[in-house]
Amino acid sequence: MHNNIAFTAPHQGAAEIGLNVLKQGGNAVDAMVAAAAAISVLYPHMNSLAGDGFWLIQRPGEAPRAIDASGTAAKMATPHWYQHQNFQSIPPRGGPAALTIGGTLDGWRLARQIISETHTPAELSELLAPAVNLAKNGIKVTESLASASRKVESDMSGLPLYKALFMPLKQPLITGQVFTNTALAETLERLANEGTDTFYRGELAAHIAASLEQQGSPIRYSDLANYHAQEVTPLSVELKSATLYNLPAPSQGIASLLILAIYDAIFDPQWTEAERIHGLIEATKRAFIIRDAEVTDPSRVSEHWPQLLSSETIKKLADDVTAQALPWPHVAEPGDTVWMGCTDADGTMVSFIQSVYWEFGSGVVIPGTGLVWNNRGASFSLEPNHINSLAPGLKPFHTLNPAMAMLNNGHRMSYGTMGGEGQPQTQAALLSRYLFDGMEINAAIAKDRWLLGRTWGETDHDLKMEHGLYQEFAETLQHMGHTIRPVPACNELMGHAGAIIRHSNGALEAASDPRSDGAGLISKVEAHH
Repeated sequence: MHNNIAFTAPHQGAAEIGLNVLKQGGNAVDAMVAAAAAISVLYPHMNSLAGDGFWLIQRPGEAPRAIDASGTAAKMATPHWYQHQNFQSIPPRGGPAALTIGGTLDGWRLARQIISETHTPAELSELLAPAVNLAKNGIKVTESLASASRKVESDMSGLPLYKALFMPLKQPLITGQVFTNTALAETLERLANEGTDTFYRGELAAHIAASLEQQGSPIRYSDLANYHAQEVTPLSVELKSATLYNLPAPSQGIASLLILAIYDAIFDPQWTEAERIHGLIEATKRAFIIRDAEVTDPSRVSEHWPQLLSSETIKKLADDVTAQALPWPHVAEPGDTVWMGCTDADGTMVSFIQSVYWEFGSGVVIPGTGLVWNNRGASFSLEPNHINSLAPGLKPFHTLNPAMAMLNNGHRMSYGTMGGEGQPQTQAALLSRYLFDGMEINAAIAKDRWLLGRTWGETDHDLKMEHGLYQEFAETLQHMGHTIRPVPACNELMGHAGAIIRHSNGALEAASDPRSDGAGLISKVEAHH
């Protein structure tokens, strides 16, 4: 019954490329690598091969395995280095913003190593070929890409290499324009021939390091050469109807798990929809307060860390939730990301995220490679006592957190979203609608959502609600103490969510967010013996 396959991605082209690998009998990890390469071409504002990645890989009957492929800060990246250049805080754009290694490519290597224990991985050249073709022949610019291009124009005005690559007509990209990145095609071909290792060690790495140094980044060749993605133990929490899995620090995965665990503890089936929304928002606030106090580089999490998902902690947080809203704002994090999920004919499932942080990351383009560097290091603080104070070799706080759920009825689910602060909230909305409200997964994702705090590129910390939901429930929620601002329906601010559900009998559901350019695709492969 396992010959059903599915792939979901926030761009239909990437979903099709991933599904094709599965159709040809490929495994879930290889399909994800092919789609990850493709989406770095299709959605260059959201992710890059010089960004970060996180993986959950789950084989039937086994616990998920997790990969942290997020980058560490350069050896030279110290508060002193920034203060010496008169920076009060880490700048979000330009050379000094490019201070952490892009880890995603080494994550691909490690994921392929893990899957090779049970499957013969495909040739990298085969997996990267569709992405090479897209970069060479050009992509059609989506509205998502065009609007990001307009938004960052002034931020990037002092970055000639960014402008040469991403503003070929001397203006922001236009919806429908054909955008080519031949240098990226060459980089992908090089990775296909030499392996992902060439990004970190060797001639390409030397070129990357030299060009980063020239543009004012603290990254040097030795920083790249010393980088390795790591297999880590996923976090998990048990609800009444499912066990949820997510990524540990430096990811905010703990917040995603806490929201749903608190909600599970307070949930009353008699609640109205307004009460359900209130419960989720209040659970979010408690989870975010813990996240902001506790999530940092794994080497410096506090002694409380092992207890944060214990039933005692969850009960205490749940007892704190009342019918009155907890005053907010609370400082928030932006983030720019793609989440993708898939399942192969053998029933292996993957939940994967890849990101450059803000749109187009630091804006630092490595000449001749088509690569734009991430600016994840902007999450560090130059304050010495801050929980995320900058130090060489450490990882900053990450909004990225791919998720999985193993349901008590035998169904398995890979789910996630892009969108900074919105990631845990969107995960909570779609999962609670599916698990607690009995909604179909497509409807649970499409339905209007809310967002507390800011999402990618925004600085407002208020509670935003899509129009339909606002009209229906704003008044009731305002009586409960919430301050709410309406935003248009089907708003990209709310993130690009997706999910794949594999039923215990092998049947599949795949959903993609109508807020994205994506698709959730399902197919069958001929049973192979």
